[in-house]
Parts: sequence; structure tokens; C-alpha cells
Amino acid sequence: IRDSSFIILDSGVGTQKIINMKTIREIFRIGYGPSSSHTMGPRKAAEIFLEHHPDAAKYQAHLYGSLSATGKGHLTDAAIIDVIPSVEIVWHDEFLPFHPNGMRFCAWNENGDLLDEWTVYSVGGGALEEDSNNPKFLIQNSELPDIYPLSRLSDIKDYCEKMGWDYWEYVEHYEGKEIWDYLREVWQVMREAVERGLDHEGVLPGPLHLRRKAASYYIKVAGYKDNLRTRGLVFSYALAVSEENASGGKIVTAPTCGSCGVLPAVLYHTWRSRDFSETRILHALATAGLIGNV
Repeated sequence: IRDSSFIILDSGVGTQKIINMKTIREIFRIGYGPSSSHTMGPRKAAEIFLEHHPDAAKYQAHLYGSLSATGKGHLTDAAIIDVIPSVEIVWHDEFLPFHPNGMRFCAWNENGDLLDEWTVYSVGGGALEEDSNNPKFLIQNSELPDIYPLSRLSDIKDYCEKMGWDYWEYVEHYEGKEIWDYLREVWQVMREAVERGLDHEGVLPGPLHLRRKAASYYIKVAGYKDNLRTRGLVFSYALAVSEENASGGKIVTAPTCGSCGVLPAVLYHTWRSRDFSETRILHALATAGLIGNV
């Protein structure tokens, strides 16, 4: 029995409620670090608000709860100012009731009249939601279409074996062939993040003045024996992306900014050391996205 949120399967030994899954594009979000909830979400919210009020004379962004408490360390204010340079950031200690990561954007005209205000929440992974039965600007994440009918890996495995499919073919079947264009962009951003991180040196932003280590470690592992060199290279690639994320660079969530270095490190090393084709890398990304979705 199918409805918009789940399927009930009669297995012969009772029923199972299997929650449908959304696109793997929700796992792989392209954006700027260092936090999917504290940087990518607020940046996206600022872009949406500016799109609806491009000619306002004055802007304010009010940050609440966790966004206020740790926003400066996560470059939340910098992300919003990068989108709306003239915005005034207002920090609040209190929490809004719907979610700890609350924001309220306001816009005024030249006469000082309030044009609009918008309350929105960064709920994790770069996603945004509104606490309203009538969303002003957003389609709620819960309303994004479910495209995968199975959400347990054992069920997906059995289905693929029945159809004679690899996991990437299962992804292609439900996502459509256009998913490869998106994953190609994801792979490009991942690869560039590794290479930028290996080139960049110096100190990461923030009060701790932590020095970047990926570049020096990458040079150091070149002298290691083969078995240690492989391990060291993968580590240096992951560290390179993590440092790019920490400095507000462009990365891909997998599925968050905090875990953005692991998958590109493994894929980049495989691509470089075994001369894998782009097609194989994209198939691996699709498989990883499916597992992450589960």
C-alpha cells in the first residue's frame, strides 16, 4: 500500500513500514564550509531573501540559539555578509522554539518602512525549513519527492540481485540519467578541494591560529615505504579537504561539512593510483550516495 510517506509491505510474517528515501543530491550538497548547518544553510537563506528583495535599502540578519553562540567560529556572519555585503548582523542569546539554528531576515525601503521579515531555520546538512503551515519562500524538505521505494540495504541488495543490477544502476533507475551530470560536478568540486588543500599553507581562520598541515604532510609521505605511503597519501588528501572546509572553501557535504574529507580522499587516491576512469568514480559516488541515504 503506497502513500506519500511510506510503503507497507506484507511479508507473510507481518507488515513492515519502509520509509521512502529522497534523492542522493541531498547527501552531496555543494557549498562553502566550515559547517553545513552554520555556514551553508545561512548562506543559502541569505541568497533566497536577497533574491526576493534585491533593491531593499537596509537589511538585518538576526541569529538565534546555536547560530548565535558559535556563529563567529563557524563564519556564519561572514557567509551572510558575503551574500548581502550591507547586512547588519544581530546576535541573540535566546532560542526560537522550532529549532536551535534560527534566523530572521528583515528588509526596509528608503523611507524606513519594513518591506518584509522572514524566519527560517538551518536544520542540518545545508537544508532549510520554515516553522509555518504556509511557507513564504521554501518548499519544506519533507515535501521533496521520495524517489526510492526501499530504505533498508538488505531489501535494496535483494532487489538488485533479482534485477541483475549493480548499486549504481539502481541509483540511475530512480534518479534518471541526469544524475550523472550532477555527480560529475560533485567529483570536480571534490577533486579541486583536494588539490587546493595540498597547495595552501599558512594559518586557518579563527582565534586558535592553527597551521595547515596537509601540504607538509603530503610532501613528507613521499619518503615513506609503499605500505605507509598509501595510508599517508589518503590521510593527506582527507586533511586537505578538511582544511579547505575549515577555511570556508568550496566543498561537498558527504553528508555534512564535518565529514567532507573522507570520501574525496578515498576516491582521489583510487583515481590517481589505479588510473580509474571518471565513469568508475561516478559509479562509486552513486553507490556511496545510496549507502549514505540509507
